[in-house]
Amino acid sequence: MSRLAGPATRLTVGSRLTARRIGSAAARWVRRGRRQDLTGWKAALGCWLRLGLLVVGGWLLWRLVRAVPNLMWVLTAGWIVASWRAGKPAPAEALDEASEEPPIEAPEIPHRHLLIHWLDRLTRDRAGIHLTELHQTLTKDPAAATLTRAQMRAWLDRHHITVDRTLRVGSVAGRSGVSRATVEALLRTIPPLPETSPLSAAPHAPDLHDSPPESGVERGGESRVDPHFDTVALLFQK
Repeated sequence: MSRLAGPATRLTVGSRLTARRIGSAAARWVRRGRRQDLTGWKAALGCWLRLGLLVVGGWLLWRLVRAVPNLMWVLTAGWIVASWRAGKPAPAEALDEASEEPPIEAPEIPHRHLLIHWLDRLTRDRAGIHLTELHQTLTKDPAAATLTRAQMRAWLDRHHITVDRTLRVGSVAGRSGVSRATVEALLRTIPPLPETSPLSAAPHAPDLHDSPPESGVERGGESRVDPHFDTVALLFQK
């Protein structure tokens, strides 16, 4: 019995993890069906459609198993293999290191603080950033590809980020945007960004301070700012 205790425990733990992963993946897939450009019940139609597809798929699988009972052997074998892999115990060395040096959780940074620091990086050595450019920067990230300009503006208002109606950035004037003076005033009201924060720790985040001032504006359009700030893009979806 003692020899079977280890494999049985591994299968039990792995089965629980496998079921949880499948449920989480299905829930995420259903949530992705929500339309960000719509409101009310119309926005949730995609979620209900995907949920219906899952129900129909489960019903078809049940009918298939009823018609071909031997299929249960294949499904059971697949579940056992997946559970065995998922229940693999962590190496003993990794457990020892983890017990000796427990990870220190960094304090959560408020969304507003993260947004202000991100705007600080976007507007360094510039007069500010127009909303058009800010929206283009955000929607280049797949996490915020469906973000509308109205949603972005509402998010700025909700976090008390003042938007100037007419702002000149380089040779482009007469457009609404967030000025550098506004960002500097906001920075004085919040603590500095920790070194372990998503923005400062991101290896692919560009150093916009070294970019030419008003880059891209002299070429007759809005400046093209590298949008690799995944954390801030995700915040706009919340």
